[in-house]
Amino acid sequence: MKKALKRQSVYLDVCSLCRPFDDQQFLRIRLESEAIKLILENVRTGKIIMAVSSVHTKEIEAISDTVERMKLFSLLDNFGKMVEVDMAETRKTAEQFVTAGFGIADAAHVSFAEAAGADFVTCDDRLLKRCLKTGLKVWCGGPLQYCLKEALK
Repeated sequence: MKKALKRQSVYLDVCSLCRPFDDQQFLRIRLESEAIKLILENVRTGKIIMAVSSVHTKEIEAISDTVERMKLFSLLDNFGKMVEVDMAETRKTAEQFVTAGFGIADAAHVSFAEAAGADFVTCDDRLLKRCLKTGLKVWCGGPLQYCLKEALK
């Protein structure tokens, strides 16, 4: 009897989710946008699970562009899987990240990703650098790196 393979899960922070809405005149932004679209296509087809948390909701609520905000909420509602975590432990971890110099929202995102055991993807260079220095318990990187790591097509 074959064992069912566990699907990989990815936690895209809001910076990454918003990348396709950014000014596409810059090559880096276009490349990262295409990588995010590729990740999301693999989420849509069920190859990857997109982990989401209440932090996504809070951050997306603050987006002033109504179309962007509604599209992101639709994406989360239709394809995201809310992570089930021990909230007390996740909060404690987030507080440790804040102490280590993370912003509050970033610390919360990273804590949820760790608690879910999901790869963490961000387009924020400073956050990524901080994550790599901190030695997260999960893989972290940019959208292009993630696509290469997972050999997404």
